[in-house]
Amino acid sequence: MVARISASDLRRLVDDDADFELIDTRPPDNFAAWHAPGARNVPFKPGDVDVAQRLREQTGLEPDARIVTICAMGITSDHFATALEQAGYENVTVVEGGMRAWSAVYDTVTVPTDADDVTIIQVQRRAKGCLGYLVISRRTGTAAVIDPTRHTAEFVSLADRHEVEITDVFDTHVHADHISGGRKLADEVGATYHLGERATERGVQYEFDPLSRNDVVTVGDLSIKALAVPGHTTEMANYLVNDVAVFTGDTLFTASVGRTELQFGDAAAADGAALLYDSLHGTLLAEPDSVLVCPGHFALEADGTSSEVTPGEPVFATIRALRTAAPLLQLPEAEFVARLTANLPEKPPNYETVIAINTGARDLTDEQEATKLELGPNNCAIAEQTC
Repeated sequence: MVARISASDLRRLVDDDADFELIDTRPPDNFAAWHAPGARNVPFKPGDVDVAQRLREQTGLEPDARIVTICAMGITSDHFATALEQAGYENVTVVEGGMRAWSAVYDTVTVPTDADDVTIIQVQRRAKGCLGYLVISRRTGTAAVIDPTRHTAEFVSLADRHEVEITDVFDTHVHADHISGGRKLADEVGATYHLGERATERGVQYEFDPLSRNDVVTVGDLSIKALAVPGHTTEMANYLVNDVAVFTGDTLFTASVGRTELQFGDAAAADGAALLYDSLHGTLLAEPDSVLVCPGHFALEADGTSSEVTPGEPVFATIRALRTAAPLLQLPEAEFVARLTANLPEKPPNYETVIAINTGARDLTDEQEATKLELGPNNCAIAEQTC
């Protein structure tokens, strides 16, 4: 029987730069759109013959090579690995759950601050580039979660490890690239769920606490102030915590800014870009130099790599660093708008369906549907990663 490893085991192999070959057996189009770092594509379907010969022709791998196989859900790659074993390959392993499991691999890192009253833990969804946060009030043992993904158990177990109670859950906006776990997590732990007040205009149908500009939510010793920052979406809210950090969702990243046509449409993308310019310069960049910018995503390529992130290290910047050095933020408004709308990037796959689920207009049927809807890296930043 073929040996199996978990997606977390694959992460360790990747991070340790282990000597192995990762073979992805999915169709070429699926592979090109999104795959794990270092993977090579050898398309396969059950019933294929001369599998070992084809592998050698395409990769040069001999029977003594250490091979790890992966597919969409770990089924086809299992057949592929079995065929290789029968052909004499001695060290073949299958990733259980395939890319579905890989998409649910998370890293947790602490964002360094000088504050003695707040701990910020960043939850990095490695294969999607999504960033969520557990923000802890140290003295009271209470916490808030910001922008949780649908794998809510990650946030519950993280809170348990730190022995804190989640009392409040915040989403910065109606996400388009992934299914939010905000409402679900709030229900699971009995917390209050918050969104910007204009979320109703986006068609959000479930119950939430609407936050207006400058509303403050108290979580233990944490003062969480809502900042209205329309641009990426009309209801976008960012959250300033104790003047230590601001959680910017898809408004401002460490290497880019949010795209504006997903809600506004291509024809009105310039209107959204003008709103975003005002939000950046009139609100976010007016915060003190030392405030940390904690974004909702990091840039991720289709090949699973990122020039922005080192696994195990936090993703953040300071207001001062972005205000003074980010090229996009140095532009006058007209040039900024023109830059954001000149070459609109490809839209996230299934984004309209994802939005419908995140507003409550459509039910999510099962885990398999969720996995299909979320396939691929996030795509909520502008294409030019030069900010």
